[in-house]
Amino acid sequence: MSLYAISDLHLSFGIPEKTMTIFNGWKDYHERIRKNWLELIKPDDTVVIAGDFCWGMTLKESTADFEFLNSLTGNKILVKGNHDYWWTTQNKVKKFFDENNFSNLNLLHNNHFKYENYGICGTRGWINMPDEPADAKVLAREAGRLETSILSALSENLEPIVFMHYPPIFESSFNYDILDILYKYKIKKCFYGHIHGKGHASAVQGIYDGIDFRLISSDFLQFIPYKIL
Repeated sequence: MSLYAISDLHLSFGIPEKTMTIFNGWKDYHERIRKNWLELIKPDDTVVIAGDFCWGMTLKESTADFEFLNSLTGNKILVKGNHDYWWTTQNKVKKFFDENNFSNLNLLHNNHFKYENYGICGTRGWINMPDEPADAKVLAREAGRLETSILSALSENLEPIVFMHYPPIFESSFNYDILDILYKYKIKKCFYGHIHGKGHASAVQGIYDGIDFRLISSDFLQFIPYKIL
């Protein structure tokens, strides 16, 4: 039983016109995801998908994308991304999963999931624009959700591992609302997505302030889930 992560699958089975194949490096990405996944992931493995799972604007539009994901091996845990407009309330999404027999899909939102002695924690995050009142409000809410998730894991004496969509650090931008939570609870590992193309070169990779940061955008990983444990 292993733990993997990947983000930004940007599946477009439900909305074919939104295919990512127009971008460099994304040729045949649906098939590459399927092939690499089935070669690597075993039925008892867990894969965290850190946001931007598909382009569907609603659950109905996303059904084909969820069918694809559900057909892949392993247990999947989804974190919300900035393009996951299908994400409504937890109850509505869980009901949708139940009605469609999507039995291996789960939402990470104000909660945690146990993996051995670790707690899988996380939230979407947000951009670092504290001078903008609207953005500051969203950022504070995301920091609160991250703390709630971490505390949920700690309440069961699990070591938190954090998964986010937005990077807490990018180039010279430091998102201290999020970083302060990571520092407060002595988080050792943080995985994030959102960054594509030329931005890969500016992504923080490795130990920074005692935290091991890793970019897991699917194009950065060549559409191969990243093994964590």
